[in-house]
This record gives sequence, C-alpha cells and structure tokens, in this order.
Amino acid sequence: MTRLEMTLMGILFFSVLFNVFLFMYARMAIVRLLTFSEELGDLQQMINAFANHVSDVYELEMFYGDETLKGLMDHARSFREQIDTFEYIYSLTEQEVSENTPDEKEEKEE
Repeated sequence: MTRLEMTLMGILFFSVLFNVFLFMYARMAIVRLLTFSEELGDLQQMINAFANHVSDVYELEMFYGDETLKGLMDHARSFREQIDTFEYIYSLTEQEVSENTPDEKEEKEE
C-alpha cells in the first residue's frame, strides 16, 4: 500500500467513526427532546385540570366572591398562559398521538 492509500484509509476510518458518533448523539438528543415534550404536555394537562377545578370551586355558591379563591384562579390562569408559550415543544408528541389515534380506531372496528 502506498502512503496515499494509507492516508485515505485513515481519513475514511475517522470519518466513519465521527459519523457513527454524530448519529448516536443526534438520536440521543431527539429522544431527550421527545421525553421532555411528553413531560411538558403532561404538565400542561395537570395545570389545565387544576385551573378548571379552582374555577369550578370558585363558582360554587358557598365560595362565590371569595377574594382568596379569585386570586388563586387568576394565578392559575396566568400560569396556564405562561405554559402555553411552550406549546411548540409539547405539540411534538401530541401530533404523533393524534396521527396514531385514527389507525387504532380502525383496528378496533375490524
């Protein structure tokens, strides 16, 4: 083997190693992003449920007009609006779920 062939083989070897490393890193980063997206989506659902619950309690005759509950309800709404700014992240996994849902319905009907 000539010196040029050995140099090219070395470059090819390191290029393949670098590409494998880059692929593994990208895959790991995507898995982390999707996990974070799912968790953020779950947090959004919990916040919505909490805000709705506080609103329901506030609307009861016994508590209607209570300033403490009104403040808690306003705080829950504000927190929900703040979490809505991250919709672009948790919508990553919601799209996958909504795309898979019709297929599951078709399978159940068969």
